[in-house]
Amino acid sequence: MPEFRVGALGARHERAGFSSGVEALDRYLRTQASRDVRRRAAAAFVITPDGKTVAGFYTLSAHMVKLDEIPPAVARKFPRYPDVPATLLGRLAVSLAYRGQGIGQLLLFDALRRAFLNTSQVASSAVVVDSKDERARDFYLHHEFVALATQPSRLVYPMKSIERLFGTKLLPQSGGRAGAPPKEALMV
Repeated sequence: MPEFRVGALGARHERAGFSSGVEALDRYLRTQASRDVRRRAAAAFVITPDGKTVAGFYTLSAHMVKLDEIPPAVARKFPRYPDVPATLLGRLAVSLAYRGQGIGQLLLFDALRRAFLNTSQVASSAVVVDSKDERARDFYLHHEFVALATQPSRLVYPMKSIERLFGTKLLPQSGGRAGAPPKEALMV
């Protein structure tokens, strides 16, 4: 089985043939992702088995979520501001050629890890995602995201829960760099 690596989207990545079965996501990767990266509208990451072929991708960007839209049991974990800083997991897609290999879960794990590590530099209380369809919503619910009552397709995952997921070994030490991702975060 190939060793998959996750990294920032770059010119070397072959995007033209990427097909996830969702035209809007495929078109985004082919025509807009690089532009969004250049304009700092989103950070795009890809997973590849060979350094060129894109098996999947996701994007992250800064976001805000209204505290009163979050279910009360979850909202207790957030600061008491009307708008709470969050990280938007804007898009996540897996190529049809790589479905069923755990790539989606690996991309999600990597996105959550990056969002968590970034909180030492840019505040974020949660990761927010807008599911495109019922299948995507089920994927995020399976991974313990919580749907907003007012917008069932919008889901949140509190940073406190992400911290428990990863523990403190990924936190930067005083004056040091953040720890390397676990090897299982890079391989399937």
